[in-house]
Order: sequence, then structure tokens, then C-alpha cells
Amino acid sequence: MSLDFTHDYDAPLVTTSLTPLDDGELSLRPKLLADYTGQEKAKGNLSVYIEAARRRNEPLDHVLLYGPPGLGKTTLAGVIANEMGVQIRITSGPAIEKAGDLAALLTNLNAGDILFIDEIHRLNRAVEEILYPAMEDFAIDIIVGKGPSANSIRLDLPRFTLIGATTRAGQLSSPLRDRFGVSLRLELYTPEELTRIVTRSAALLGIEIDPEGAGEIASRSRGTPRIANRMLRRVRDFAQVYHEGVITRAAADHALSCLEVDHLGLDATDRRMLSSIMDHYHGGPVGLETLAATIGEEAVTLEDVYEPYLMQIGFLTRTPRGRCVTERAYAHLHRTPPGDSSEQLTFDRRMNHG
Repeated sequence: MSLDFTHDYDAPLVTTSLTPLDDGELSLRPKLLADYTGQEKAKGNLSVYIEAARRRNEPLDHVLLYGPPGLGKTTLAGVIANEMGVQIRITSGPAIEKAGDLAALLTNLNAGDILFIDEIHRLNRAVEEILYPAMEDFAIDIIVGKGPSANSIRLDLPRFTLIGATTRAGQLSSPLRDRFGVSLRLELYTPEELTRIVTRSAALLGIEIDPEGAGEIASRSRGTPRIANRMLRRVRDFAQVYHEGVITRAAADHALSCLEVDHLGLDATDRRMLSSIMDHYHGGPVGLETLAATIGEEAVTLEDVYEPYLMQIGFLTRTPRGRCVTERAYAHLHRTPPGDSSEQLTFDRRMNHG
């Protein structure tokens, strides 16, 4: 039997963006709202906006999608385009370096088309200035020439829809945020929703999985579909080698334990982050930059990727002075909170035995 291990198992399951581990994710993405699992509140409102725009034969108003990474913002943008029956052009904030880059994108749009800008909070300010009249008046002003002979030319644009996605809505400037007519926050998914997503993805990938196996993967996926699909692929490999190709609860537990993902979905970085606050800062508070330097991670990664889930499950709190771990985190890691009487009792016993 020849085994082909094509994945890098040391690569993190939890990241801010797509990685080679997500190859094939496009084939798993739903195409229509009816196939889109979860986000019921946002999906319900969006279906009304789309239907109203179609009845008026108008483009959809500009849409801002925000929330933690991996929740389906890009997928939802594609769904909107399919529901509206228009083309979508996809780019990102850092990729638009100059005003000319944005002008080229806008002038190549057709009426009703969608321009999707991921990480829109990272747009260059000069580029953002060009975007204001484009969103509001469907026109852009271009300066032709230099010096005293320079002239401003106003180009009319077809009526289009801008969909912006961001993990950091607070970093958007007020003028840009106010120009979005529709603002939708995507929430972390429930285990039941993720179970349906894992089951659907397994069927599309031709993986045999039972309901308990899907539920085990879903419960450890941190409320994030992207992580659930990554885990599904990794568990599939272990199932093929050790469990006759069927993902059962035991197979999923075995695989995820080997990948150091515990029953709550915490990985090695989560535990290192919590342990560092406990060991070095007595449970906190500690500043984000200090914490990032302590565990050797980027501050933005901790803030965007790890903190939202740890705060949702009640393991971490943010205060004006910094981050603090909670008693629930101590209990999960089998630690004793500082100042706890049981800690003092253990110390006294050690002294007596000494």
C-alpha cells in the first residue's frame, strides 16, 4: 500500500486567510442563498434587499460584510452575485495600491456588476478618496497632466454594487462606512450549523462520514466553516489510513487529538496564549503587544483570529489595561487561579512534606 501524504500537518488550522490546505474550497461554496447554511438573520434581511432590487430592476445597494475571518464573507458575495444574475470582480484592499488601479477596476464594470473588496479596511487613503464619489455619484474624477496644465476629467460609471468585507469594522473611516447602505455582521456558527456544513462538504468531496463524526468535527471547529472544512480534509486522511476510510466519532477524535485540537477546538497556540498569561502575568491584565512578543505571534493574528473565539467561550476578557484569563480557562487547563485557597493548601502540604 502506498501512502500519499500531501498536506503539511504542521501548518496551523486557524489562520486569517486561505492557505494551500483550502485547495478545492471554491467547489464547496454554496452558489445560492437557499444552499447557504447559517447566518439566518443576515440571510433573511439580505433576501429581502435582493428581491426588492430585482423587482425595481436596480443594482443592490452597497454592502458591508464584517466579522471574524473564515465565516463566509467572500462566499456570501458570490451568492449575492448569483442571486442578482451579475458578474463579480474580486480584489483586496492591499492589492489596490494606486488610484489608477481602482479607476481601472471601476471603468471595466458593466451595469449592475459587483466589485468585491476584501480587507477593505486596508485601503490606501488616497484610493479611498476616489471611492467616495464612485459609490455615491457613480463617477470618478481623474487628473490628466501635471502642474499648471493639469485638468480634472469626470468619468461616469455604470451603476454597480460595491461589497466590502472586513474583519476590523472599527478601522473603517466614518465617510466610507456611511456610504454602505447595507451592513451585515456575520456571527460564529453553532455546532448544529457546522454539522450540516461538514456533512454537505463530505458529500461533495465523496467522503463517507456518519452523523457523530460530522458532529465531532463541527464541535471542534471554533464556530468557523473554513476551519471545519480544513479539519474534514485532515480527518479524511487519518480515516483512510487507520479507520477504513469512514469518518466516525472515534476516527475524528483520533485525528484531531493527533493535531492537538481539544474538544473545545483550542489548538496549541490558544493554549500557549492562555498559559503565558497565567504563568508570566498572573492571569493578567497584559497588553496585546506584550503578549504577542511573549509567545512569538503577530499581534494582529491574536486579535483577529484567536481572541474572538476565546472571548466567546468565556476564557478571555479585554479590559482597558489589557487581556485577562478567566476562571473557566484555568479550569479547562487544569490550573489553579492565583490566590485560590486550594493553591495555598497545596503549597502548605509541600512545605510540610519538605
